[in-house]
Amino acid sequence: MDTFYLKTKIVFRGGLDTVLDRMRKVFLVTDPFMVQSGKSAYVTDRLDAAGKAWRIFSDISVDPDIDVVVRGVQELLAFEPDTVICLGGGAAIDAAKAMVFTAARASGDAGRPLFVAIPTTSGTGSEVTSFSVITDREKAVKYPLIDESLLPDVAILDASLTVSVPPSVTADTGMDVLTHAVEAFVSTEHGHYSDAMAEKAIKLVRAHLMDAWRSPGDLEARQGMHDASCLAGIAFNNAGLGLNHGMAHALGARFHIPHGRANAILLPYVMSFNAGCDTGLTDAAERYARIARLLGMGSGSLRQSALNLIRMTKRYQEQLRLPGTIQAAGVDRDAFEEAVPAMSAAALADRCTATNPRPCTEEEIAALFRRAYTGKGI
Repeated sequence: MDTFYLKTKIVFRGGLDTVLDRMRKVFLVTDPFMVQSGKSAYVTDRLDAAGKAWRIFSDISVDPDIDVVVRGVQELLAFEPDTVICLGGGAAIDAAKAMVFTAARASGDAGRPLFVAIPTTSGTGSEVTSFSVITDREKAVKYPLIDESLLPDVAILDASLTVSVPPSVTADTGMDVLTHAVEAFVSTEHGHYSDAMAEKAIKLVRAHLMDAWRSPGDLEARQGMHDASCLAGIAFNNAGLGLNHGMAHALGARFHIPHGRANAILLPYVMSFNAGCDTGLTDAAERYARIARLLGMGSGSLRQSALNLIRMTKRYQEQLRLPGTIQAAGVDRDAFEEAVPAMSAAALADRCTATNPRPCTEEEIAALFRRAYTGKGI
């Protein structure tokens, strides 16, 4: 790691009120549910009370695609806001990032608006990352955009916004947080600063994920997961991710499995491969063992400690009622086999895979996909 970069100002409940004075015209990016449920009033009521002009763009899908970004950019440029606020999960924030980035390029970077992110799920950490994942539906591919200008200026972490999130989404996003932190910790670009963020995120997940899932109204657990998501985002934004995300992007784009769920399914298989559990222990095994010791599940054996961590992820799958295999996620075997070559090539080419701790080939990725499909080998 050559640098550790922090740009985004992080504020907590009530934080929107602290930046209202800087706004005149606000372009709000959110999803249809936030509008239909009235939850967008979290922003619009405050804007109305402060006498600010605003416009909503809510044409956001689960996997925002190029067409959505283009439409959003057209409306953003026409409205000429001095502030862009995104309210929602990773999809809304990723879409808003791509819109702000593209609009700035189209206008020659003149007067980039203040960019405020308000996450309503605890998973992606997108409010503090320079990543945005956009889907090309025609090619069934997800493209990660990476640029420092994608970083929001302000992130508002208000756990009360996550209380109504269904348990299935809490499970998906919670495992996304864990995957972010674990991959950042073993990444080839990790360092002391990213390690500190990843370690704290992992401990917070361990302390709060099951409580947030079982008791949606538990604000302490919700805030714990919100903080974990943000910390893991800071960690991987600086250290990078790995093969798990490269494979999850390819799998999700082809079969429309929610991103966090795809990560959760793949995590034990990718960890086992990275650690060399079936071949010969790698340097990554020591990193996994360190996480196991951090969580109080280490042993005198390096291999056993790494396996304990892998088994913990399998227990989370069971406890959170997540599918443990790609097959259990409802993917047809023939369609899967047909897609394996293209998914393996896409995963190898994915920018996230570049910082995986163990080099891999397209053939090895294909074998991992097949193991994750049936569940054999763990």
